[in-house]
Amino acid sequence: MDSKPLGFLASGPIYTQSATSNNVKGLMKSQWIPYQTKRRVKANVSSSSPSSCVHKAPVQMGLVDSLDNIHFTDEFDVVVVGGGHAGCEAAVSSANRGARTLLLTLNKDRIGWQPCNPAIGGPAKSTLVHEVDALGGLIGKLADRTYLQRRVLNRSKGPAVWALRAQTDKREYAAEMQRELDRMCAPRNDGTKPNLCVREGMVSDLLVDSKTRSIEGVSTYFGATFRTKAVVLCTGTFMEGTIWVGSKSMPAGRAGEMNSFGLSETLRSLGIETGRLKTGTPARVDSRTVDFSVMEPQPSDPEQHWFSFDEREWNERETMCCYLTRTTSRTHQIIRDNLHLTPKYGGFMQSTGPRYCPSIEDKIVRFADKETHQIFIEPEGRSLPELYIQGFSTGMPEHIQLDMLRSLPGLENCTMVRPAYSVDYDYIPASQLDHTLMCSSIPGLFMAGQVNGTTG
Repeated sequence: MDSKPLGFLASGPIYTQSATSNNVKGLMKSQWIPYQTKRRVKANVSSSSPSSCVHKAPVQMGLVDSLDNIHFTDEFDVVVVGGGHAGCEAAVSSANRGARTLLLTLNKDRIGWQPCNPAIGGPAKSTLVHEVDALGGLIGKLADRTYLQRRVLNRSKGPAVWALRAQTDKREYAAEMQRELDRMCAPRNDGTKPNLCVREGMVSDLLVDSKTRSIEGVSTYFGATFRTKAVVLCTGTFMEGTIWVGSKSMPAGRAGEMNSFGLSETLRSLGIETGRLKTGTPARVDSRTVDFSVMEPQPSDPEQHWFSFDEREWNERETMCCYLTRTTSRTHQIIRDNLHLTPKYGGFMQSTGPRYCPSIEDKIVRFADKETHQIFIEPEGRSLPELYIQGFSTGMPEHIQLDMLRSLPGLENCTMVRPAYSVDYDYIPASQLDHTLMCSSIPGLFMAGQVNGTTG
């Protein structure tokens, strides 16, 4: 039987057949074993093992004394890990500055995807979107191309706290982002290589010089190794991510997509502190099963507002209405009666959530004196009959979620098409970074986005 080297073993409902007992210590011959999170099993491949091909030992990353024995697949000035908001903007910025840049992501088809609320801006974040646009980024331009609705929030207060918020078409936004990156990856007319390369791969290890403790490269789970002097980690909720519905959980970065594993272990081995953070997303309901007549319409502002300073991106288009409903006493009672079934209050998950992104059960517990909470009903796209129930994220079991939804005015007969879930994941406390978002102890290692503990 040929040797079967095993590297990092991921958690999840995937099974692998072990190698022979001679090659992997402690595993029975032909035994099927489940992948385990944070467990590394190394194959001890004998040089005399009969095989039609020679298996090189996987590169062990972390601190290394020499690069002489490492075969690099390619070399880049910057490697960006993750294709969400932060990763896309980091890759675009780097490439536009003339650096040869590699963007590594788990799934190219999900680049620029907005898995939670497909909205841009809002309090605190609208200023950031304007700043990114001024620096040549894409988020403001794409929001202006793909908006469904735009409103200036906090109009009842002073201008200093006014905040532009746009509800975007999540499919259209992702398609526009992928189109922009593909354009930057295209070969140039003069025959020179483009500055940007986008490739699928799960980064599981870093290569760090043992003398200078500076970044020298990254390695993917399947063994591709890229040399670089700068790495930007934009892993979002994917690093050792787990999603929860009630007491049940599964390894995932978000619903329907695998998490990433191995990288957290490497970071900790380099002395970088990691923690666990949780967030969540609400259920989605079929818009054709909702009674909007009993809700308060929230139309787009009549004035034209734009995120981008580039007038060529100002794309006037038909808007869609959002709606406002509120929780009821029945909603609150259902939640109180079933708190013990949620991942947080049931003790199944120990992670804490960011301050400004509470679940509906957190609101009921923390603000027990409030008789009602606002719930916004928002479209997710022009061609998609799904509604985002903003302010109603939860980790309740599915059958409880449906009862909660149907306790809201206008949703008494709604159909839930995607359940809500909580997700907890590894993050990097930002106190370990300097003002450039570079890790103080590892020159060349940067962190951006939700991995730093933001709400996303």
